[in-house]
Formats: sequence, structure tokens, C-alpha cells
Amino acid sequence: MAKLKLSCALSENARSQAVIDHLVEPEGIELDITPLHASEMFFRQLKYAEFDVSEMSCSSLTIATSQAPTQWVGVPVFTSRRFFHTHVLIRTDRGIEKPADLAGKKVGLPEFQQTAQIWTRSVLRSEYGVDPRTEHWWMERNPELSHGGQTGFAPPPGIDLQYVPKEKNLGQMLIDGELDALAGWIDARNLVDRSVVDPRKDKNVRHLFDPAAEAKRYFAKTNIYPINHCLVVRRSIVEKYPWVILNLYDMFEAVKARNVSLLNTDLGPYFESGLLDGDVAKTLHRDLMPYGVKANRHVLETITRSVFEDGLVKRQVGLEELFAPNTLEL
Repeated sequence: MAKLKLSCALSENARSQAVIDHLVEPEGIELDITPLHASEMFFRQLKYAEFDVSEMSCSSLTIATSQAPTQWVGVPVFTSRRFFHTHVLIRTDRGIEKPADLAGKKVGLPEFQQTAQIWTRSVLRSEYGVDPRTEHWWMERNPELSHGGQTGFAPPPGIDLQYVPKEKNLGQMLIDGELDALAGWIDARNLVDRSVVDPRKDKNVRHLFDPAAEAKRYFAKTNIYPINHCLVVRRSIVEKYPWVILNLYDMFEAVKARNVSLLNTDLGPYFESGLLDGDVAKTLHRDLMPYGVKANRHVLETITRSVFEDGLVKRQVGLEELFAPNTLEL
């Protein structure tokens, strides 16, 4: 019996590399895979809907879904997580010693509706009382090449946002002192991001937090390991072949099992969360990046609530709107 042929875009990481290399394949499906940087992948999917299957920004999927049913159905496979707020960078000559000192400062970021930035603002707001309306935001992605440009983004009420001139980039602006802080930057070459330098190497730049200590504190308090990307499948395919969703889900579970059996587990999450301070053998048996809605409901509801609190949607989107019905109990 012929396999269903689907085009697919994935970023290269420990959760997807075996799929890209065709070492693990979904039952009944033949994937034609294009490796892409996530920034470019999401832009191309939101604007052109090029691929049948891809990773997708959780925030952009939430925003698009709040407006109308999209052509995408979410699959609760989460290929990227990080404690994003721990990577905020500041200049050392601007009097910024604690999160509250960001008030009144010029803060750069790749894109306001980027999931990483929503997590950063969410944690700074809930844990440290930082109101994003008190900062002056500088966004690197211009409207025509941004994710928000495809979902009708406009700065929420009370947000002061300027676009970085096209001949400049965030990393260099921080080094040159044109910005006081960076909530995030991306120096990987791709279609939509422009930064080409690593500002962490500059003597006048440091992290706002001790990244390891703050990640450990936040995880211990909230049990949240922030989710960045999920998987999506074209809705018209799911309507015709509903089994596709579960077969793709099973494939990613098989990749995870394969990594464990080959001792190919990504240790980054364990270091970042601080869990390796304890019993290493016991810790490595804990899945820090589980798939499925049930195991991640608290994390997913936190990010959808944060999209609403940021003023990017008019209501909090329900998880049943984002993910396929046959995955809600996974």
C-alpha cells in the first residue's frame, strides 16, 4: 500500500534530527523534509503555507486561532523549550541591577509576539512586577518579514514600540550603546533575522540574571519548563486522514525512546533546570520535555494566558481550539 506523501519542515535539534535523517519514520507516511531555521519556517508557513507538516510558534498559532479557524491543526509535540527570561542581556553602564530597573529603558527584541518574548515578559511580570508598558521596545523584524505581519500584529495599547532601521541589528545596537538591554536576539542567518554578532562577548554587556541560578529557582517554584514550538499539520489533510496526527505523534515518541536507548539524551534541559545538582541517575529517568496535552496543560495554559495578558488577543484561547481532538487525552 502506497504511503501518504507529505512535505515537512523541521529545525535541527535533538528532538527532530533522527526524523530529518530518516532514521525514524511515521507509519503510513513518507515525509519530504526541509531543514529550516525556526524563524524562517514560521514566516513561510504563516505567509505561504508551504509545508503540510512543520513546527510552529505557539504564540503565533494562538494569535491566529483567536481570529478564526486556521488551516493548521496542532499536535502536542514540543520540539523546543528554554528558560527564556534568564537570557536577558543588559549594558553595565545603564544602572540596571535588577528587573525593575528595566523601566524607562530601551529594550531590543526580535519580535514582540515571538513565543520566547511572551515567556520573558510573562515571567518578569509575574515574578518581578515588571510592566512592559514602562519600557521602550525596539523590534528588529520589520512588518513585511515578521510573523506578526502575517497575523495582523499591532502594538498593544500602552506599548511603545519602534522598528529597528533596516541597516542596523540588535546585537550591534547593544554593543554600540543604542539600546540599554536585549530581551532576546537571534544571530543565526535566516530570512527574517539580521543580528550577526554575539553581544555577550562585549565587555560592557552581561546577563541580567545568573542564568543557571534563576532557571533553577523558577523551575523549582513553578514546575514550568517553557514551551516554544509545537507541531502543526494542514487541516485539510487531517480532515481526510485523521490518523496522520497520531502517527506523527508516535514517531516523535519513538525518536525520544531511540535517543534514550542510544544514550543520546540531550542533557541541556537537565543542566538548565538545575536538576543535575541531585541524583544524576534518578534525574535522567525523568522526562523534562514530555509530549501530550495532559502532561503540559499547566505550561500551555500559562502561555495562552500570557498571550492574552500581553494584549495580543481579545480572549484566552482554549487548548481544545489549538490541538486535534484525538490528542487532548494524550
